[in-house]
Amino acid sequence: MERRTFLKNTAAAGLFGGMALNLPGTAASRKIPKSAQYDLVAVRGGQPAEMFDRGIAALGGMDHFVKSGQTVVVKPNIGWAKPPEAGADTNPELVKRIIEHCFRAGAKTVYVLDHTCDAWQDCYNKSGIAEAAKAAGAKVLCGNYKKDYRPVEVPDGKRLNRALVHGAVLDCDVFINVPVLKNHGGAIMTAAMKNLMGIVWDRRYFHRHDLQQCIADFVMARKPDLNVVDAFRVMKNGGPRGLRLEDVLEMSYQLLSTDIVAVDTAASKIIGIPAARIPHLRMGQELKLGTMNLDELSIKRITL
Repeated sequence: MERRTFLKNTAAAGLFGGMALNLPGTAASRKIPKSAQYDLVAVRGGQPAEMFDRGIAALGGMDHFVKSGQTVVVKPNIGWAKPPEAGADTNPELVKRIIEHCFRAGAKTVYVLDHTCDAWQDCYNKSGIAEAAKAAGAKVLCGNYKKDYRPVEVPDGKRLNRALVHGAVLDCDVFINVPVLKNHGGAIMTAAMKNLMGIVWDRRYFHRHDLQQCIADFVMARKPDLNVVDAFRVMKNGGPRGLRLEDVLEMSYQLLSTDIVAVDTAASKIIGIPAARIPHLRMGQELKLGTMNLDELSIKRITL
């Protein structure tokens, strides 16, 4: 099946079709003032870098999030030693463009890091993210050394009350979460909320003590200032590592929001998994980390 035909037949296409996926909220339909900030921006078509250019502009520009002299951490998914076409890691061109916007907004330092699953050098190099981040002027940190983690209390967590979190994330002024959207054998779907496990040291605790609730609880430890979900290439099956390239579809979507629950709820529509089947979304809403009720939000849709 050709990609164009596939997109017409998937639920994801409805993200830009209005009522079908219950994603109202265009400026025209909700009479939002031109100066208003959108709750969520959904971009379709084009390449990851230009998609981000348009998406961040709709949210008021990067200087809405990053001020002069600030330190920024950009957290992609770099968990697997796979090339970009495998869809296992965040797209390197997107990471590069985000860093460039941070520096244009006046950032003093931008760090890029992840606690990888495969050997970190292989992950950083094969994904293309290390090269892209350095080319944009960022400092690439390894997230695989325990000495770099510090204890953080999660007082309102239902299953997670304490975690070791990477110090760069705790110390930064701005935290930008940049997951890749994909199927996940344990979490059902991995996007913005699940991606935060890459700044935690003992992830085995999550898997042994209710993975879904721990994912939701941990957001309270360090809620991102901005979430950018890379859905350019989407791994529909075999996640998170990926087994076959035929399980990866070039869907050319990107989502941006400060609401981590809302952006993941929208992501579930792209990948075609009902949000009700992903417990950590409901749990996040119950913890008041965001909303699954997208019809309550102002949503900007952009097609390139």
